[in-house]
Amino acid sequence: MGDEGLSLLLADEAATERLGDDIAAALQPGDVVALHGDLGAGKTTLARAILRSLAADPALEVPSPTFTLVQTYEARLPAAHFDLYRLASPDELDELGFDEALATGAVLVEWPERAGGRLPAAAIHVRLAEREAGRAVVIEAPEPALSRLRRSLDIRRFLAAAGWGAARRQFLLGDASSRAYETVTLPDAPPRILMNAPRRPDGPPIRDGRPYSRIAKLAESVTPFVAVARALKGAGFAAPDIHAADLEAGLLMIEHLGTGDFLEAGAPVAGRYRAAAELLADLHAVRWDAGMQAAPGVVHRVPGYDREAMAIETALLLDWYFPRARGRAATDAERAFFAAAWDEMFDVLAGAERSLVLRDYHSPNLIWRADRQGRDRLGIIDFQDAVIGPAAYDVASLAMDARVTISPELEAGTVDAYCAARAGQGGFDRAAFDRAYAIMAAQRNSKVLGIFVRLNDRDGKPHYLRHLPRIGDYLARALGHPALAPVRDVYRVLGISGDGARA
Repeated sequence: MGDEGLSLLLADEAATERLGDDIAAALQPGDVVALHGDLGAGKTTLARAILRSLAADPALEVPSPTFTLVQTYEARLPAAHFDLYRLASPDELDELGFDEALATGAVLVEWPERAGGRLPAAAIHVRLAEREAGRAVVIEAPEPALSRLRRSLDIRRFLAAAGWGAARRQFLLGDASSRAYETVTLPDAPPRILMNAPRRPDGPPIRDGRPYSRIAKLAESVTPFVAVARALKGAGFAAPDIHAADLEAGLLMIEHLGTGDFLEAGAPVAGRYRAAAELLADLHAVRWDAGMQAAPGVVHRVPGYDREAMAIETALLLDWYFPRARGRAATDAERAFFAAAWDEMFDVLAGAERSLVLRDYHSPNLIWRADRQGRDRLGIIDFQDAVIGPAAYDVASLAMDARVTISPELEAGTVDAYCAARAGQGGFDRAAFDRAYAIMAAQRNSKVLGIFVRLNDRDGKPHYLRHLPRIGDYLARALGHPALAPVRDVYRVLGISGDGARA
């Protein structure tokens, strides 16, 4: 299999269905899958498998569109299935809504030869032919579609090496980074999670020859995830077991910790936030070794969340949110003004309690397991960017949940639950914690405002903008602490006080 295409042999119908899963996992809006082959070659079988996988419904009714010419489906991405066998002229594609379907989702086309020159140059061509009891398949596509398909087939081989080659794959979610997750299932076995996290290349150097990711201490491989998961598990916390790992390829098959979340009828459940705060108190009572083993002979050293990392994250507010809010870039003088105020805050944090900081400890990354007790009630699933830094950071991440509106009363209750648990351990300085909490809450929410605008402006993910008003309100709360007076004054002068941040 080279850059010119991918060749496969499918032994039976089950193998064809698995290929449907593999193709579906690689599809993006705007993809066209052109299915070539004689009558009976398996085009409709493969199309049906792709559509069922996109819809995460193995029993989905997928009739052949031979007479209707097109069928549409609501799925992970909208999908349209065209059968052009009875198409009289390529011009009829306009009446069938071909261009509209392509603009919003993925399109599968049987008998693509009848489309004339209407298929885009970037189409994925799948050629099927009968071979004894099975089928031969050749897939041709330009980059980057071919690269996505190759990656998906590599995942199938990874699953096979772990004894899960026959597993069904269903897209679960993608996050704000390049990672994606799938649920993989086999009959009579608990489901597992496939983490697809290819190593991220360094971005352009921005300071002293280093990219943003290195300065901000972001994980660029799955090795930190494996190492921290094993350390958490070893300390008695409910992090997922690692069932199979290819550290170089960035592929993990991990334990499925459940689906329970922190909401009921769309509202946060106060008791679950308190429980998560108490779990953080337990985590902060552990003396963590920064050297954590990912595999035999592979040790990940958890980086320090230092002044430089916190500062470059905070500056994302000026880099991305400020131009959106003010309609212009920040001047050098404004940046210096901003940096000096934050430098005072980082001086204060130098004396704050430090611990393992998971960095994204909030509701999307916590699994509520009502049937469990103690630490096992809460599954922790996102910690690959963990650092050693101010313990208050994760408390602020939880109590000012970026994805859920947390009232001031619920925030106070969550923080109080953490502090009561810490006080019970002895030697807890509440005033010092409150000061560090306010600083880290302001730092995190400043960063998140910048990141969410960046996700829209740079990465084409507009749905993050709806969170801006919430994050702005959180920032305004944090800035109310007396310790934040220097930063509060700077934000007021710059016109970015945070309150009611605009989308």
